[in-house]
Amino acid sequence: MDHFARLGLPAALDLDAAALDRVYFALQRQWHPDRFVSRPPDERARASAEAASLNEAYRTLKDPLSRAFYMAGMAGVDLPGDGKTIDDPDLLMEAMEAREALHDADTLDAVDKLAAEARQDVQKALAELASLFLANDRGAIRKALLRLRYLDKFAEEARARRMNIDRSNA
Repeated sequence: MDHFARLGLPAALDLDAAALDRVYFALQRQWHPDRFVSRPPDERARASAEAASLNEAYRTLKDPLSRAFYMAGMAGVDLPGDGKTIDDPDLLMEAMEAREALHDADTLDAVDKLAAEARQDVQKALAELASLFLANDRGAIRKALLRLRYLDKFAEEARARRMNIDRSNA
């Protein structure tokens, strides 16, 4: 059973976060292993397995990027290796230029500006990705997901750069 079906939600990139939380917590209350402590071993095992599956489904679907990669897998989109390799020359150039700009950023404002641009790019890419899924354009989905993975990694690097600048200013 896929994660969407497990939670009784439509397989969609754009999920209502509040609905996801409501469904998850209701099912988690139903299957929480503590409710099965005095039950036979087979029921305890089933409850434990159900709770673990619910947790995995929730973690995957809660994060938009994880959800997008999960949906890509469901759609049969082939990602290189671990999904982190950049094999698109244009994206590779974009990544190198952005990392160079981040390296050169020597103030918190400069880092924050780069991070804000990356966040805007993520939101735009996620919005475009929804239409690519509707069109079932696997090549474009793959390219968009690799770009989103790079943007996510860039956000991590920007946080680290910001902390380094903040420490050096202290």
